[in-house]
Amino acid sequence: MLRPHQTVHLTFKNVREMKKTNPKLKKLIEDLSKKDEKIWKDVAQRLSKPKKIEVNLARINRYAKKGDNVLVPGKVLGYGNLDKVLTVSAFSFSKEAEKKIKNAGGMTMNIEELVVKNPKGSKIILLG
Repeated sequence: MLRPHQTVHLTFKNVREMKKTNPKLKKLIEDLSKKDEKIWKDVAQRLSKPKKIEVNLARINRYAKKGDNVLVPGKVLGYGNLDKVLTVSAFSFSKEAEKKIKNAGGMTMNIEELVVKNPKGSKIILLG
């Protein structure tokens, strides 16, 4: 037990590195980090952070314009409404978010599909 005046000095041996356990996520991060375009390296870095990124539809609706391609390096949640036709790409979607995007006339795809469809990463709005 520590006394009030004692301090603990952390070394690299004491600090445990946070590791991803989802094999699909690990492979995606590895594949994106090998790409030449900066956007894919940025997405890989955001996906590898310990804190998960979650973006609500209300936020997507606020920042995106009709016809935009939106990329969320994390999960899209169904809170809020979507009144624009958008293409939304993410690592995962809640059932409600996917339903609302499709009801608004939009399209959903995972990040792997977006990389194949748009390898240069041009004209993408990155949220998260």
